Amino acid sequence: MNNLVRAVLLAIAMLPAAAWAQSKDAVNFGIREFIQQISLSPDGSHVAMLEPVRGRGNVLLIADMATGTTKTILGSTGNPERLRNCHWASDTRIVCNLYMIQKLAEKLPFTRMVTVNSDGTDLKVLSSHESMNALDIMQSGGAIVDWGPDGSNGSVLMTRQFVPEFSTGTHIASSQEGLGVELVDATTLRRKTVESPRPGAREYISDGHGTVRIMGVENVGSTGLNSGHYLYSYRLPGSREWKRFGELVATPTGAQGFDPYAVDRDANLVYGFANESGRSALYSVTLDGTLTRKLVLANPLVDVDGLVRIGRYRRVVGASYATDRRVTEFFDPELKKLQESLAKALPGKPLVTFLDSSADESKLLLFAGGDSDAGTYYVYDKKTHQLGEVLASRPQLAGMKLASVQPIRFPAADGTEIPGYLTLPAGSDGKNLPAIVMPHGGPGARDEWGFDWLAQFFAARGFAVLQPNYRGSTGYGDAWYQKNGFQSWRTAIGDVNDGGRWLLKQGIAAPGKLAIVGWSYGGYAALQTSVLDPDLFKAIVGIAPVTDLESVRTEAAGYTNYALVDAFIGHGPHVREGSPAQNVDRIKAPVLLFHGDQDLNVGVGESRMMASRLRGAGKQVEYVEFKGLDHQLEDDVVRAQMLDKSDGFLRTALGLPAKA
Repeated sequence: MNNLVRAVLLAIAMLPAAAWAQSKDAVNFGIREFIQQISLSPDGSHVAMLEPVRGRGNVLLIADMATGTTKTILGSTGNPERLRNCHWASDTRIVCNLYMIQKLAEKLPFTRMVTVNSDGTDLKVLSSHESMNALDIMQSGGAIVDWGPDGSNGSVLMTRQFVPEFSTGTHIASSQEGLGVELVDATTLRRKTVESPRPGAREYISDGHGTVRIMGVENVGSTGLNSGHYLYSYRLPGSREWKRFGELVATPTGAQGFDPYAVDRDANLVYGFANESGRSALYSVTLDGTLTRKLVLANPLVDVDGLVRIGRYRRVVGASYATDRRVTEFFDPELKKLQESLAKALPGKPLVTFLDSSADESKLLLFAGGDSDAGTYYVYDKKTHQLGEVLASRPQLAGMKLASVQPIRFPAADGTEIPGYLTLPAGSDGKNLPAIVMPHGGPGARDEWGFDWLAQFFAARGFAVLQPNYRGSTGYGDAWYQKNGFQSWRTAIGDVNDGGRWLLKQGIAAPGKLAIVGWSYGGYAALQTSVLDPDLFKAIVGIAPVTDLESVRTEAAGYTNYALVDAFIGHGPHVREGSPAQNVDRIKAPVLLFHGDQDLNVGVGESRMMASRLRGAGKQVEYVEFKGLDHQLEDDVVRAQMLDKSDGFLRTALGLPAKA
């Protein structure tokens, strides 16, 4: 694949010159993954890859696996629209999702589906066209439910958001409303309604062969607000009649009920997740009228939270969970054996994940990586037993000695053992180092063992990095999640602080050289740690942080998810006590904040408010705002600037010498 490697190196060379003004480490780690998403054509001859270029844009690149030649056929600017999720409708036709943000009365996200030939010709909009008489806006351009019947060449089973139209003295206008499903020819755009729209419909699940078997409808009631209460229906084989399946209720402390994920047509059952002894487990439920439930996989320590599917028919082949490392339990003996063999054959890359396959599953697209290896994409041919390399995830890091990641446990103040991951600078003895605690975002998430570009950057700059899975994280069951990381903030933030104290007690962190860095909820945690213990951390970096819980609630007013946000934040003294912007008087350490002005996850007003209140209280704060970027800051130049500035800020605050 020499031509592919040259194309990637060319993409690096095309970065704006400003990127190279930063430190070499900041540039290398700031460059985004060179494959954002990848898929294999049905015949296994080509791969479609979304790759970042020119700072914040991305392109769709097609690679011929036989010759190694590549061609770029689509691109987006990233301001902030970008291409996402490109898949093969046939051997020559590709369907992509285009994400964008538009300012109407408020900033709103929009998506549209587009379709194009693999040589770049015949680009068309696959989403239905909006009527000039529409009574509402169509934010969603649809999502792929399945391919056509039995994977038929070139047709797409996709959702459509139907919007009613106004009419003046005519019966031509449509009154249809809600989410439905259409079968659309990806070349001619001929479309046929497969599932009529209905208000409140949120989800349709196909059997992998083009037939919808499960439907989820949210009970929105008279308010029109999201309730998080879903009613699921199913169909018997060959029937069009909907039968009651069950309910799923989302609460601030987790979901209650059975959450269906994938239908197995041949076994006539649906796989999904439900609670088992306080933890998520994988179950199957028959779709034969008896709704017989069977426990498929559970773990006594952690949630089973991943369903492994493969190929054009999205065949269920296993499930996964994360203890110290992600573990996949394969139901398919051949894939189980192959994964074990590949993990042994690829030194330093024990995390092997099957991503896609040819239609006959004779060729498998996979990713293999580890903690100190950012990973590589491969195609494995079952017939020849050949493993062909497609591209490394971060080729710019080739030859660089990266840090290893060690699973650890540290005691919280109440004696609870908190799991986490410790990354030490390569070649370090792990003692008397400048150190960073890096709480993850979410809070409904967790860190896992593997490559982390932020942690690896700071390790390359000489810092020890601790990533705690504090109580409030997901993956460890209901009791660990508690009420959530905001309502149970004292426990969550207490665990984060105890991680910092553990670094000092173990002699890993040098006295006075301890900082905290976080993104999203992690940024909130970074700021809120000083509310509990103002003297622990000597520097704070917050990226797109939540800073005031009441303002988060207020920002949701007028949106359909208001009731869910309101319940998630809750009411009571914790709202003020758990808001760093309401407690700036307790913050002693200097603060550095970053935020994108198009952030729809955490509004940019959160950082603006925090910076203003810190300045008003006479605190040391610097705020950097990035124009045209959302929550993820998808821009190589901006990320390099952010890394470089964070490194310089921490060195100054901790009294460390400058580093080239």
